[in-house]
Parts: sequence; structure tokens; C-alpha cells
Amino acid sequence: MTAESQLSRFGLFDARVPRYTSYPTAPHFNSCVGPEDFRDWIGAIPEGARISLYLHVPFCRRLCWFCACRTQGTTSDDPVRAYIEVLKAELQLLKTRLPAGVTLSRLHWGGGTPTLMPARVMEDLARAVFDVVPMGDGAEFSVEIDPNEIDDDRLDALASAGMNRASIGVQDFDPAIQKMIGRDQSFQITKKAADMIRDRGVASLNADILFGLPRQNRDRIAASVQKLLSLNPDRVALYGYAHVPWMARRQVMIPSDTLPRPEERLELFETARKLFVADGYDEIGIDHFALPTDGLACAAREGRLRRNFQGYTDDTAEVLIGVGASSISRFPQGYAQNAPATSAYTKAVRAGEFATAKGHGFAGQDRMRARMIEALMCDFRIDANEICRDFNISAEQLRTLFDTAARDFGDMVEIGPGAFSIPERARPLTRMIARAFDAYDLSKAGHSPAV
Repeated sequence: MTAESQLSRFGLFDARVPRYTSYPTAPHFNSCVGPEDFRDWIGAIPEGARISLYLHVPFCRRLCWFCACRTQGTTSDDPVRAYIEVLKAELQLLKTRLPAGVTLSRLHWGGGTPTLMPARVMEDLARAVFDVVPMGDGAEFSVEIDPNEIDDDRLDALASAGMNRASIGVQDFDPAIQKMIGRDQSFQITKKAADMIRDRGVASLNADILFGLPRQNRDRIAASVQKLLSLNPDRVALYGYAHVPWMARRQVMIPSDTLPRPEERLELFETARKLFVADGYDEIGIDHFALPTDGLACAAREGRLRRNFQGYTDDTAEVLIGVGASSISRFPQGYAQNAPATSAYTKAVRAGEFATAKGHGFAGQDRMRARMIEALMCDFRIDANEICRDFNISAEQLRTLFDTAARDFGDMVEIGPGAFSIPERARPLTRMIARAFDAYDLSKAGHSPAV
């Protein structure tokens, strides 16, 4: 039996499963978590703690058809400036609640397209952030950069504010594929942006690339990966395109009959994966690659790799606060998400209230199962001693959970005296195996292909 047929036997090419950037996943959030919970959870942060901050800018000059993020188009800076004022007001609300001495471990500006902000607005926003919570020692400030929406003034503003990691969305360099996904971004424009970033002494560069796009084949993705490698990114996310036009209406612009079959998606992933590995990148989890000197690779080697809403991270802060419409915060007590609609978010903040609209408070085995799923996604292994040490479960009870999870996967999982693990040949099944530890209604959880 071929490796592909083995994977097919376990449903790899048919399943739609969560990406597990949280547990429980966002579709399980509900209105039981509100502004009062958010205030309480902020107040429970220990004095002097290190936290992370995610700042969401939902605006774009153009709406790429492949994108399923919550964004809105604008040709004017006016709505952007108005929104930034609301962000600053939310930051001031945080300032009134944050305990003394809290500093930043990570700061990330995402979107949308945060680089559509004018330079002076960027400078003003950075000052507002650091007035509330300053950067700690060794902290990382990263920004998602659209090569079509960046110039010297804006990069100077970001570099002066302390940006030390930049992230560029590539998706694919093939002009025909770009046309089909509504994203015109030449290699020359992307290279110019990367060079401008490096010229300002920004230490680290991330890039995102997609597999499973319309008309994509092995030759085309290989050509795109080789061009990307010529930019020498420090880390790369190789995400699978999820075609969900019932959720992201703009995706109806992409004909479903132009998309590669599931078996072809696996070939595309493997083509790209082999090129990254051949060029000296370490494999990180299921879909990231990093130079051996990058912090993500170091964390993977040392068992410190974690997973959050941005994917894999070496950030170990227990608290991540999301600022802006639809942003999600993570606390030891649970998750809290701001109102997704910009109008509802703005109304709440202008009224002097936090905009928390829904979330999830941890209960029962949530924390334990979250850690087991994260361990599988990061290390392909659950350490039984760690789980028994950190959670209220006996070795016998944990073995029962392992046996139940393994029931449908045969020799695609291994259970030893101290661990539940996924051998290398079975790693394309990782999200499906992780799902076996998910205690929630799976019909609500998964929207993306397993590969």
C-alpha cells in the first residue's frame, strides 16, 4: 500500500478539520463571556507580568478574493483615521485596568492591511500602545506588510517605533494565479519591499505562501517557492488555501472547478516542503519552516514551541490581549472576542466600555485538552508525565484517553509508557488525530481541508 493510499484510508482527502489555533475553537465561543469578564481577567494579570498584544486593522485598499479574514475595503484614509482613534480609546481603557509594571513580550499589528496607515498615524498609534504597556527586554514587534502598500516614510515610521520583525504575504508569484485570486503583486514589488525592510536593520522577515490555489501545479508552486527563497526569509508559513465561499463571499469569484483535488493539494505541499528543507530550513509543526537560527526553530528544538491565533510562536506569555474589531484575547481563564463588526466595536468603545461580544470560559478538561492538542500540533507528541503533573488526571485515566483517541488510527499513532506520538509518516494526519482529543461538537469546529 502506498503512503498516499494509507493516508486516504484514514480520510485525509475528505476531512474538514479545525486548524486548532485555539481550543475550543472560535465557532464554540458564545455570549456568556462579556465586558465584565474581560475587565476581571485583565485585573487578574499579576503585577510585573509580560503579556502579548495583538492590534487589528481591518481595512484594505483591495479585497483579495482568496482571503477569508474579516476585512473591509476603503479608498480613503478617513475611515482608517477614525478607526485608529477608537483603537487609541480602547488602549486607554486597558490602561485603567492593567496592573502595575506589565510589559510586552510580543506586539503584532495585523489585519487587513496595517501598512495602509499614513506614517504619522503609525507613529501616533505606536506612542499610544507604549503609553499603556512598554516593550520588555527582548520583546518582539512585528507588522504585517503589504508590498503594494508600503513606502520609505511608512517603513521609517515603523522602524523608528521599534519594529524588529516584518511579515510579508506572498501567496503565489505566478501572474495567472494572482489574477485568479484577485491579488496583483509582482516578484519585483515584493523583493523591493523585502530589501527596504532589510535596509532599515529589521532583524527578521516572515513570509506566507499558499498551496491549493486555482490552477496551481507542482511546477508553478516550485517556481514561486524558489523565488521566495531568493528573498532569504527567516521563517515561512505554508498554508493551505481553504475555499469557503459560504463564509467568505468574495471567494465566489474563484471557480471551484479550477482548484486542485485533495490528492493534488498534498503533492503541492510536499513539493514546497522539500524545497524549503533542501534549502536548509527546519520544519516547524505542520506548516511552518524556519532557518535554524530563527527563534521559532530554537523554540521547536527546546520544546518551547506554542500555537496561537497567528499560528506557531515562540512566545510563552500566558496572556494575549486583542485590540480592535473582532480581535481575540486569551487569558488563563478563557477567551474573549471583541465585536466583529466595526460599527458595534466602535459604539462600545466610544461609550467607555470594552467591546467584548463573546468568548469562552475554561471549564472541566478544557485546559488539559488544549495542552494535549497544542503538544500534538507543535511536537507531534503528548508527554504523559507533563499532563499528569499539570492537570488533575491519573496515568490510568490518561491512558484511556490515549487509547480512545488512537482507536481509529491504527499504526498511524504510537502509544508508549510515557507518550502518545505521531510518527513522521503520519504527520499529514496531525489535525485529524488532534481532533480525536476534542470534546466539543465537531460539526461546528472544522471548516478547512485536512491537507
